[in-house]
Amino acid sequence: MPGRADSPALGGHIQQLRKKRSLTLEGLAKLSGVSKSMLSQIERGQTNPTVGTVWALAEALTVDVSDLIGVRKSVRRIRIDVSQPSYVPEFRSEDGKCVLRILGPADKSGNIEWYEIKFEKSGRLDSEPHSRGCIEHLTVLSGELKVSIDGVTSQIQSGGVARYPADVPHCIENSGNGPARALLVNIF
Repeated sequence: MPGRADSPALGGHIQQLRKKRSLTLEGLAKLSGVSKSMLSQIERGQTNPTVGTVWALAEALTVDVSDLIGVRKSVRRIRIDVSQPSYVPEFRSEDGKCVLRILGPADKSGNIEWYEIKFEKSGRLDSEPHSRGCIEHLTVLSGELKVSIDGVTSQIQSGGVARYPADVPHCIENSGNGPARALLVNIF
């Protein structure tokens, strides 16, 4: 049965690879376990091979199946999405001394979220529990922050990273003598 007009020209490609490797039909038949007469029919486009036959031929010709059947890998289009500063959403804490900038894309919200947080001196960010299993990763970029959860408190110096459960009430506050800045990543 001849191949459809839109199917890959498999037979010609197999013949080209076979000849490039200086193999006869008989030689390829021995390497692949596919009969010489079947190979001849495939190369002439008189039959379409089974997946098993394609696999055996790819192995014998030392190529990937996708290369053998002529599947082209899709070309990745590179795109850079830029949000101007005025379009990056910001929120202020209740005390007004903490600004959160949402850096993560909206389509990832609920799986992973990341923020830049700027704290004025003595600024504080109180958070209600996030969804069950959420972990926060707080990286202090400058200054000094304190994280408090259920009576447990830790100081994080500039350059330090704290990881903690965020599915309980928690608080981040500036415990230093000046402003502080951090990156916060929530993984749900």
